[in-house]
Amino acid sequence: MKIKYFYQLLISHLGLLLIAIVIISTLLSHFVKDIAYQNRVNEMSSYGNEILQDYRRLPKSEMTFRLRPFEDILSTRQIRFFVFDEKGDILSQQQEMPPHEVLLTKDLWAKLSKGEQIIVKRSDSRRLDQEASLVALPVMEDGKLKGGVVLIAPIQGAEQLIAQMNRYLYIIVFVALTITFILSLFLSKFHVNRIKKLREATEKIAQGDYNIKLENKHLDEIGTLGEDFNMMAKRLQQSREEIDRLEKRRRQFIADVSHELKTPLTTIRGLVEWLNTADVSAEEKEKCYALITDETKRMLRLVNENMDYEKIRSNQITLQKFHYPLIDTFEVMKEQLSRIAEEKNNQLIVDVDPELKVYADYDRLIQILVNITKNAIQFTEDGRIYLRGKQENQETIIEVEDTGIGIAPDEVKHIWERFYKADISRTNTPYGEYGLGLSIVKQLVDLHEGHIDMKSEKNNGTTFTIRLPFPEEKG
Repeated sequence: MKIKYFYQLLISHLGLLLIAIVIISTLLSHFVKDIAYQNRVNEMSSYGNEILQDYRRLPKSEMTFRLRPFEDILSTRQIRFFVFDEKGDILSQQQEMPPHEVLLTKDLWAKLSKGEQIIVKRSDSRRLDQEASLVALPVMEDGKLKGGVVLIAPIQGAEQLIAQMNRYLYIIVFVALTITFILSLFLSKFHVNRIKKLREATEKIAQGDYNIKLENKHLDEIGTLGEDFNMMAKRLQQSREEIDRLEKRRRQFIADVSHELKTPLTTIRGLVEWLNTADVSAEEKEKCYALITDETKRMLRLVNENMDYEKIRSNQITLQKFHYPLIDTFEVMKEQLSRIAEEKNNQLIVDVDPELKVYADYDRLIQILVNITKNAIQFTEDGRIYLRGKQENQETIIEVEDTGIGIAPDEVKHIWERFYKADISRTNTPYGEYGLGLSIVKQLVDLHEGHIDMKSEKNNGTTFTIRLPFPEEKG
């Protein structure tokens, strides 16, 4: 059977209180009884000691007369007593009472004969006409019993006091239960409502609404859970936005790559058909073959970039790092890219100490710098591209700076992302990057345990800065 959490809380609160009250009431009842009986026997012992003081100094013939004031006082207190001698014979009694053989068992009489005080808080009703408290005080002389006094008081008065205390206790219990029920009702409803809000928010999350936010005014476990829920919803919203953004870029990237593959394929197809159907001179054939070769290289570059990115992302690339002069890399780059730079009337300027060394994978560092420098050439006309290098604090710092058109500030933070293109119009050259070049650069720099940063202003050029660790050479 399913029991609502509200009733579980309510029942648990009332149940715990009821158990606590029963335990406390039982203990308190016993405690009250014990106090009531103890007060009674203490009172009897006090009167008994006063009687024994007269007993010790009075002759037996005057005993009855001299103890009469005690009879008047004790009768008002519902206490009976008698005084006995060493043989157990009664010398004086308040009223007719059973002999000591009836009041005291053999064991109790034996203890009394040894000088022990006898205190019975609740005597067996079979020895008296009713349940009573009993106190027996001995008088000893030279270690022998010379007499004593026995006092008896019914426990009815104590029982009445206990019954009255219990009535008050029952009233307190009833009031406590009533107050607890009202408070438990309120608290249970309060906590259940908070859980309901959390459940409703969870249902909205399940339906895809991640903008939900719970108000947390209470610093308890449910409040902490609400904060965790808000954090989860926020991260889910961010994840969904990131997925949507990446999916949008992925589609754009596929469209771009498809277009770029379609363009050279269409060109190649047209050239092949023209070669097969027309009377083409040797010079024209050579130009056609050159164009076909260029378009084929272009397609291979796109395919290789995709394969390269996946290898880097899946940690399938192992770097072969060693120390070598940085100028070697710059010279290779200058040789590869000079023709491209000249086509846009750009100058490649190398500014590095020939003795400066770098600790890196030779081929991968060329790949990194070629990608960056191609971008610099692509977005610069009639300008300069600087290749610089220096060493600071156990790091080799490489800079590629251009005087080109720059990048808008809101686009700078996205350039390392896969599928991202800062400006579609920028890809309309045969040397443009299509959403993978700079993401590959970032991955390769990370593999070198380095750091890459870019600073750019619209129409004021761009600077890429790479920092690579430079451990000391061994040997």
